[in-house]
Amino acid sequence: MAEGQYDRLPALAAELVGRRVDLIAALAPPAAFAAKAATTIIPIVFVGALDPVKAGLVASLNRPGGNVTGVTFIGASLGAKRLELARELVPNAGVIAVLTHPNSPDASEELRDLNTAAKAIGQELLVVSATSDRDFEAAFASVVQHRAGAVLIGQDPFLFQAGGQLVALAARHRIPAIYGNSELVSAGALISYGASLPDAWRLAGVYAGRILKGAKPGDLPVVQPTKFELVINLQTARALGLEIPQTLLARADEVIE
Repeated sequence: MAEGQYDRLPALAAELVGRRVDLIAALAPPAAFAAKAATTIIPIVFVGALDPVKAGLVASLNRPGGNVTGVTFIGASLGAKRLELARELVPNAGVIAVLTHPNSPDASEELRDLNTAAKAIGQELLVVSATSDRDFEAAFASVVQHRAGAVLIGQDPFLFQAGGQLVALAARHRIPAIYGNSELVSAGALISYGASLPDAWRLAGVYAGRILKGAKPGDLPVVQPTKFELVINLQTARALGLEIPQTLLARADEVIE
């Protein structure tokens, strides 16, 4: 994913087109948009958290049309749910932070939904951003400075890839952090809510196989998730001195002891 430097993607996509590859797998929206701009002929299979119709990636979910199809796990639109979880964890938090990649196609949709949800419940949001791993220290320093009660980690592929670093920073600063992917909870993150990323990648692989056997991407409906999982790490909660409400534990699909 160009290490978060999304301005590099058009050149990378053009290189693939120049090599006349049979298919482009774009495992994040920035890559998908770069690939779509580079070719209308080579099939593209994407995976992403955004609404691909609203974003203009495909014409519709059922009939994508063109040379693009894929899997959306609508992670960006789940920001309101993660905000609700944060308020359950820290009900007295005056400020809740959001870490985002400002150049990500997912970011604007996610922030729009979060701002709407926050205004509806009178919650103050602090938006901090990072475009490279060098920005994380300053972002968390701002979270601490503003005394945010929790931080929501945005649904961006760069932030996902940097998950280990973010988990470590949240632990060092003793800040409850909420993620969209359960894999990080197994690695020490506090809590996650979202669809399964490995399942999304598997489904993208299935589509790639069908296209390489002759199927047209425009005829393959964009796949949407059917299940969302809430995963909680009690070891991390104890390390943070945080007591997880029983109502939250009762709703969890998995609790790591």
